[in-house]
Amino acid sequence: MKAAESIRLSSFELKVGDIAGVELEKLHALSISVGWPHRAEDWQMLLEAGEGIAAQDEIGRVVGTAMWFPFGTGFATVGMMITSPRLQAHGAGRWIMNNVLARIGSRSLGLNATRAARRLYLSLGFAPARLVFQCQGEAVMPASALLPAGATLRNVEHSDLARLVDLDRSACGADRSALMVRLLDVSKGVALLREGRIQAFALCRPFGRGHVVGPVVAETDDDAIAVTAPHVTEHAGRFLRLDTRQEMGLFPEFVARSGLPVYDTVTSMWLGRPWAVAGEQDAVKLPVTYALASQAFG
Repeated sequence: MKAAESIRLSSFELKVGDIAGVELEKLHALSISVGWPHRAEDWQMLLEAGEGIAAQDEIGRVVGTAMWFPFGTGFATVGMMITSPRLQAHGAGRWIMNNVLARIGSRSLGLNATRAARRLYLSLGFAPARLVFQCQGEAVMPASALLPAGATLRNVEHSDLARLVDLDRSACGADRSALMVRLLDVSKGVALLREGRIQAFALCRPFGRGHVVGPVVAETDDDAIAVTAPHVTEHAGRFLRLDTRQEMGLFPEFVARSGLPVYDTVTSMWLGRPWAVAGEQDAVKLPVTYALASQAFG
């Protein structure tokens, strides 16, 4: 598939190129212009973890971006799809996505679509899978709860990487080992163990207005709550965010009680091989991703 690398939209002459060659400050300014919470540091982590393109006008202003994050040889997620508000009604999003699809090859794709972008992705052949509930607010100290039977908690260590990668792979259906290395470098983690073996974990890192909890991977709601609660406790009184596909049950109830109501929703979508989240509601495949690493990574 080929896509035009330059285009005239309205009165703008735009060219698309590698996002790695664009100043961080310009990327940050674009996300601020559409109300996204990403800090410059958050952009830097994304640039280190993936690939992408940026559209610039004739005087070098960044008016659009998109990134993709390869996981294994056959799958990638797409994120940071942003177009300047002044160009959103002129087809800039479709042009940028066509350039992404031209560069990404035959990989199956997953993404999380805002309501505004959902129609575009549907027209490009993406199929909807699950809603993602963006929960955020000032964290409230959670009520004390009994630790699940036979379980102990401890902090995650770098030596736990292989086990965390295995759990994450089972939950999301893709090899995200390189991403997990990066996440461990910037996150504090809590692990739940039974008979000395990790069965659930939750990571928490600085992001946007405060901190974000994710990924959270566990086999049961009780285990997911157990590894998430220490992060809520640590950040009580401060801004905290958690993105989950769990609509009902003990875990989303716990998240709401922790001062993190649903702020917005996006839709997980897939193109090619069905993304693992398409079958999560069947409770056939365990463990489950209770909270996303981010909307870009899934």
